Amino acid sequence: MHRPTRFQFIHRIACLLSIILMFSGLTGCGRQTAPNVSFTDLQGNKISMEQLRGKVVMVNFWATSCTTCVGEMPEMVETYEKYHAQGLEYVAVAMSYDPSNYVLNFTETRKLPFKVALDVDGKLAQSFGDVKLTPTTFVIDKQGNIIKKYVGAPEFHELHQLLETQLGAQPGSVS
Repeated sequence: MHRPTRFQFIHRIACLLSIILMFSGLTGCGRQTAPNVSFTDLQGNKISMEQLRGKVVMVNFWATSCTTCVGEMPEMVETYEKYHAQGLEYVAVAMSYDPSNYVLNFTETRKLPFKVALDVDGKLAQSFGDVKLTPTTFVIDKQGNIIKKYVGAPEFHELHQLLETQLGAQPGSVS
């Protein structure tokens, strides 16, 4: 019976860790390509990740029944309003279990200025790594790479610094 050398053992552990990181949505360089999905907003308009290429995008999975989601929404609105003119796009994706009439009511009463989409069949959440916890927010760079994932409310000062860096970055530059 052949026993692996110490180097082979360490190499196998490193490969296993790489596989775990790959499936968890993390990579050594911190980037993963965002899924090429299409969102359908409350008015029935479709927008794809491909159409958003060249912009910094935030995709926020949320629910009207999630107190943290509801609590962070005013700061999300402020963030969108602060950075939209500089190229930020924002898609708030309501989870599949959220009744559409609740989502519509929430959107209208709070006058949400960004795109709000319904994930009717749960496929959007699946595409983004099977999102189950809300809120979960992804920040996607101009090239379509996920550069940050927040589970729970983000620390908005840190988020704003990240957005400022990304919005100032020229296409093709590494930040």
